[in-house]
Amino acid sequence: MKINAKTRVTGLIGYPVEHSLSPLMHNAAFDSLGLNYCYVALPVKTDALPEAIRGIKALNFAGCNVTVPHKQNVISLLEEIDEEARFIGAVNTIKNEEGRLKGYNTDGRGFMESLKEEGVEAEGKDVFIIGAGGAARAIGYYLAQVASRVCIFDIDTARAMALVNDLKRIKESVVFVDSLTRIRTSDIIINATPLGLKEDDPLPLDLNYLNQNHIVYDLIYWDTVLLREVRSLGCRAINGLGMLLWQGVLAFKIWTGITPPVDIMREVLLEGLKKNNP
Repeated sequence: MKINAKTRVTGLIGYPVEHSLSPLMHNAAFDSLGLNYCYVALPVKTDALPEAIRGIKALNFAGCNVTVPHKQNVISLLEEIDEEARFIGAVNTIKNEEGRLKGYNTDGRGFMESLKEEGVEAEGKDVFIIGAGGAARAIGYYLAQVASRVCIFDIDTARAMALVNDLKRIKESVVFVDSLTRIRTSDIIINATPLGLKEDDPLPLDLNYLNQNHIVYDLIYWDTVLLREVRSLGCRAINGLGMLLWQGVLAFKIWTGITPPVDIMREVLLEGLKKNNP
């Protein structure tokens, strides 16, 4: 990669972002296609978010990704919000359109693409989502359209109820549950909480609720303690690397108008994951 005066800058706004593999993935794709772009990690604390968003325009960035804890708070700072992102209530991708910032959400579509790759069919299934933050809103938007039932649990009851009420506009069979015991009768269980980012985090669910027919998907993109534990029980365990890949593919297309080399992006992600988790 050669940086020069014409290089278009993209990046990731969040806090923390030091662990992110997105720079590896996007920069490999830019290099492969010979595009004069670069992607950098941009640690931005909550109180600095408004300044960071103004900086995208001031520095003429092509756009950026947005991750925790900013996916919802960034909405009020943008000039335009894609209809899908507005419904979800979270933005993970921003495009700078000649000084006008437009927000999108590629997380949900990326998640569904990753399910397809894994051969997992959500249509007609009973799905249990643990967590009701920005990621849960994004995947819930799509799962509500195809699943027979979507259950939402969060320790923040008000946040969970707000998500359920929004998703009920898609399908009435989206329900709030106040206990994780409902997992027993679900087909697909999704951890959409930050629990697992640290090795000593508590598990987001009780393993006694699981059986060998369960599919457990952790949106965290490495092999978490949860996934190792459920795999030992005979459950199907899937990490969020595929979701990271596909949401990145979609964001890349938003910024450049070009379909990136998916296989190269996947290979770089896997290599980066091995280096970070030998």
